[in-house]
Amino acid sequence: MIVFPAIDLKEGKAVRLLQGRMEDSTVYAENPLEVAQRFLAEGSQFLHVVDLDGAFAGKPVNDEVIRNIVEKVSLRVQVGGGIRTLDRIEELLQLGVERVILGTVAVRDPQLVAEAVQRYGERIIVGIDAKAGKVAVQGWAETTEITAVELALKMRDVGVQRIIFTDISRDGMLQGPNIESTVQLARETQLQIIASGGVSSLEDLRKLQAQAQEGVSIEGAIVGKALYSGAFTLAEALKTVSQ
Repeated sequence: MIVFPAIDLKEGKAVRLLQGRMEDSTVYAENPLEVAQRFLAEGSQFLHVVDLDGAFAGKPVNDEVIRNIVEKVSLRVQVGGGIRTLDRIEELLQLGVERVILGTVAVRDPQLVAEAVQRYGERIIVGIDAKAGKVAVQGWAETTEITAVELALKMRDVGVQRIIFTDISRDGMLQGPNIESTVQLARETQLQIIASGGVSSLEDLRKLQAQAQEGVSIEGAIVGKALYSGAFTLAEALKTVSQ
């Protein structure tokens, strides 16, 4: 199972939000590049980056920071946040990003996702963020009537193979991920699921890994606040999932 350390970008800084609220942000690092370098030093091969400004504005805001990370740190970087056109996907891939995460556009324009998958294959991931089981969009500012499972099945139909699933109520709260909903999504769709939101302990990672070892298609977990708050180190997390 893969551990994806996370950097959320707001105004060029590494921050964490509580339940996706921009007004509830904590700055953890003025220089996100240094955070990425630390993750690499601790043994990570992957990095999950979200342009929070882009998610709310619907346009790129932190590209210089992303370019700096991609050029100077040998991590496999996946990026999400406000990506709503094929041109924008191409821009990020040209920057050197390995995988692009589509969120709101999966609900608003599934045909665009289909075209993106046709062009770029597994480099396209869909992020599904849910509040009480219903998909939220526009930087989590709006909740729709479609369920996470319904959207995932639609995405599977257009060729998507990988979903990042976030239970918004758990995000940044250090209460543990919603393992039950994550497992349900994996079982009902047979897609590769990356768990996100609320990982608070090494035990959370063990529980997710146990599900993966039993054949549930959980590819990995995104870890953010737990690393920044010192709940455990990335090195400890990587050791836990390698056992």
